[in-house]
Amino acid sequence: MKWFAFLFGLFILLIIFLADAGLLARYLGPLHRFPYGDKVGHFILYGILTLLIDLTLLRSLPNQSRKRAAVMIGSVLALLIGLEEFSQQYFANRTFSLSDLTASYLGVIFFSWVGVKAAQKNNPVP
Repeated sequence: MKWFAFLFGLFILLIIFLADAGLLARYLGPLHRFPYGDKVGHFILYGILTLLIDLTLLRSLPNQSRKRAAVMIGSVLALLIGLEEFSQQYFANRTFSLSDLTASYLGVIFFSWVGVKAAQKNNPVP
C-alpha cells in the first residue's frame, strides 16, 4: 500500500509540475476543458492521496487512535495543499483559487472519513 501512496504522490507532483509549466492542457486535453473539472480533480486526486496515506499509516500504527491519526494526516496534507495553492501566485500560468483549495480540503476530509471507516471494518480495534 505504501508504494501506491508514494507513486500516487509522484503522479500528483507531475500534475503540479505540468500545470506550473503551462503544459497541463496539452496532456489532459478534453479532461482539462470539462466544466468544473479542476474542482473535481482537486477533490478526487487529493482525496485518493489522503485515502492511500491514511490506509498505509493506519495499518502501520495499529495502536494509534484512527480518528486522531486521520486528523493528523489530514492536517499535514491540508498545510501542504494550502502552500501549493498559495504558491500558484508566483507562476504566470497559474492563479490562486479559493474554490480549488476548498475542493481539495473537502476531498481530504471525505476520504479521511472513508479511510477511518475502512480501517474500522478491517480491524475493529480503536
